Amino acid sequence: MSSLLPADGARLLIGGKLVEGGSGVFATVNPATEEVLGQAADADAADLDAAVAAARTAFDETDWSRDHDFRAHCLRQLRAALQSEADELRAITVAEAGAPLMLTRGPQLDGPVDDLGYCADLAETYRWETDLGTATPMGIKSTRVLRREAVGVIGAITPWNFPHQINFAKLGPALAAGNTVVLKPAPDTPWCAAAVGAIIAERTDIPAGVVNIVTSADHALGGRLTEDPRVDMVSFTGSTATGRAVMTGAATTLKKAFLELGGKSAFIVLDDANIAAACGVAAFSVCVHAGQGCAITTRLLVPRARYEEAVQAAAATLGGIRPGDPAAPGTICGPLISERQRARVERYLDIARADGGRIVVGGGRPAGVDRGYFIEPTLIADLGNESTVAREEIFGPVLVVIPYDGDDDAIRIANDSPYGLSGAVWGTDPERIRRVTDRVRTGTLAVNGGVWYSADVPFGGYKQSGIGREMGVAGFEEYLETKVIATAG
Repeated sequence: MSSLLPADGARLLIGGKLVEGGSGVFATVNPATEEVLGQAADADAADLDAAVAAARTAFDETDWSRDHDFRAHCLRQLRAALQSEADELRAITVAEAGAPLMLTRGPQLDGPVDDLGYCADLAETYRWETDLGTATPMGIKSTRVLRREAVGVIGAITPWNFPHQINFAKLGPALAAGNTVVLKPAPDTPWCAAAVGAIIAERTDIPAGVVNIVTSADHALGGRLTEDPRVDMVSFTGSTATGRAVMTGAATTLKKAFLELGGKSAFIVLDDANIAAACGVAAFSVCVHAGQGCAITTRLLVPRARYEEAVQAAAATLGGIRPGDPAAPGTICGPLISERQRARVERYLDIARADGGRIVVGGGRPAGVDRGYFIEPTLIADLGNESTVAREEIFGPVLVVIPYDGDDDAIRIANDSPYGLSGAVWGTDPERIRRVTDRVRTGTLAVNGGVWYSADVPFGGYKQSGIGREMGVAGFEEYLETKVIATAG
């Protein structure tokens, strides 16, 4: 048990206090060993109600939303406290999320924590008021001012795959903008959120009720959060199917909704690219955190004339990556989060076989591994873009390679998806690459290995990959309302 969490179970954070859950506790499990790590507080509906009430009071009855400098101070204080506990948080993240240790040096922990500084800077430097000048609408001379101010109470619902990155991508900008928050993390990673709650309660000046963290084994609590009229906005990251339910719940009170949803992103290898290098990168990327990332490029689009060359290049990389202990320094592909998730991936592999797909490498559980929710990095060939495994998000270390005939066909296939979250293009001709990227309908694109992920870069997707943007100024402004004041004279 981490020293950040009590031996009898992690607590909820409600109204500035660390409290037990109304439904008792539930177990959190190490996906690499299947062993129970310990207990987390299991919130019930009354706990959620108390958390929303605390957030509502903190927003309505304190100066939190108006004191920009104080919010910046609190965010920097939180960042420093989290950094001082980095080793503890790292151990929790590896054990509970199955996150490879090396990733905690980047997007699984250190990066998102450091990004709180960007949010603090925005709280201080953002242009909260704009003079619109004087006009005479309807014959009345008026001086107009545009103000940006906090939305209010934010209900944040987050998944398990990158718990710190997604929790802080919501907490950071929401708090910097002046909102109060009720965070409902995934049941699979309650400790990652509860440890942050303990730090907020014990190590920061964040006022009581500004941040509330409600862990629960009950997925239905998230639905209650979307429908509560005291909640002004819901911010959700997860599957597209659940996103539809969140949007439906938010519609009952017409509250603002931010949705960051699924992806089935395409990696386009142009015929002038280094095929072996590009396909190797594509194969490696689907192994990162066992492919449990919404923006991972899981469709590899290659020139038909070099199809088999591309298949073998990708297979060589995938075949050389063995799933392993996420605590080992060299591991890049750890376990899937749960037996439920592994069964989901295995079901898709069965569908691929039934549809006539060729499993070039992988396709099952690693030999000789009796514990942990591991699956082999897998390459599927000889299926078209209309196949189930090319259209649906698998969320495992599975790559589907698809041939195309010319640039127009590659773009058509890339866009022939219900999703539009991310993508990649590899080639040597800058103008040709520009023509391709101009036509691919997706929220982010990586060219020749470029990295778009950064605190100042807005992230989100087209089509069924979501609504709105997270991170960057655009992500910050998701948590703001616009008010215009006109004064006569």
